[in-house]
Amino acid sequence: MTTQWGRIEAATAALEPPFAVVDGAAFDANATDLVLRAQGRPIRVASKSVRSRALLRRVLDRPGFSGILTYSLAEAIWLGETLDRAGTQELGGSGSGAGTTDQSEQRPDLVVAYPSVDRTALRALVTSPAALRSVTLMVDSVEQLDFIDAILGPGTRPGHPDLRLCIDLDASLRWAAGRIHIGVLRSPVHTGREAATLARDIVERPGRRLVGVMAYEAQIAGVGDDPPGQRARAIAVRGMQAVSRAELRNRRRAVIAAVRAVTSLEFVNGGGTGSVERTAQESAVTEVAAGSGLYGPALFDSYRAFSPEPAAFFALPVVRRPGPGIVTVAGGGWNASGPVGADRAPVPVYPPGLKLVPLEGVGEVQTPLRGGVADGMQVGDRVWFRHAKAGELCEHVNELHVIEADQTVRTVTTYRGDGKAF
Repeated sequence: MTTQWGRIEAATAALEPPFAVVDGAAFDANATDLVLRAQGRPIRVASKSVRSRALLRRVLDRPGFSGILTYSLAEAIWLGETLDRAGTQELGGSGSGAGTTDQSEQRPDLVVAYPSVDRTALRALVTSPAALRSVTLMVDSVEQLDFIDAILGPGTRPGHPDLRLCIDLDASLRWAAGRIHIGVLRSPVHTGREAATLARDIVERPGRRLVGVMAYEAQIAGVGDDPPGQRARAIAVRGMQAVSRAELRNRRRAVIAAVRAVTSLEFVNGGGTGSVERTAQESAVTEVAAGSGLYGPALFDSYRAFSPEPAAFFALPVVRRPGPGIVTVAGGGWNASGPVGADRAPVPVYPPGLKLVPLEGVGEVQTPLRGGVADGMQVGDRVWFRHAKAGELCEHVNELHVIEADQTVRTVTTYRGDGKAF
């Protein structure tokens, strides 16, 4: 880490904070690790964990990655139209797709991970044959299908491809007839019977085609099993995850069999960065999803199965010295989404030894930090932080400064820098 900070400090000496950087060597090493963990299963990149077209292109140009899991239909349409014009050459893309301008041939395979009720985006989707071929919508209820039909009408335009649909399967663990629920509250489709019923409804609608099933096991992929200083919680989490993995493996296999009895499928997507190697072992799964592991944010420090290299950081300037052992930096209130708690706050990492002040936390315009190292710091010095989650860092900056192993710094835009807020 000391060597890494020497490189980062030297490469960014001329930049004025606040700004964010990505260590290109660490990013690439994390991509390699994800491919090894996927054991031959293709990885669909979760765009919400990256939020930069140039870095999405960089990882898609690597063997082992195929397709994007987006979080918005408008985002998917935009990526399909512009991804291959996203400054790939600036980042030295390693694949043959770098710099390609043939949009009809090079459009990425895009699955929208969440149901969309964006009327404007839905109308835009069905006016573009290229988008219809490359974008898959997520559904989990007849109500959503009826909404789509009400906006677009039944069927599609003459000569246009069918609307591609994917069923979102609830991957949560349920006990006691559903009274105990462990996992996220998202899809109502939990059983093979429910999935098959929805599948039949889809295939019976003109102009609609069911092509995939997705299940995100958040209670496994998104919960660290080695929280520091919490032995009892660690034991409980490991037990819950072992039970949940076994239950989901059997249920997912049964659900996919039930859906395939209705229609053929192109893909079955599962997992996330925290469960890649486990999900990839399931015979029913044809691809895994991952994205956060590329940046290696702070929340992934509490997993036993893998240790991504921290690759994304942001710098804030020291603007005050309120007293002995304390410095104050400008800004800092870049909390992550999820349940409110200390683990959602950014973590000061360099210089080492600084900690947040519990009664103040991170503030919108200033953040005090306490530690012995503060007495050796001066106004104008930098403090480096890691974000708790991955792509959310990009909502606070217009650019990412990518530092390569040879100290070359290439600046690329985030979604925000592209003027997009999905």
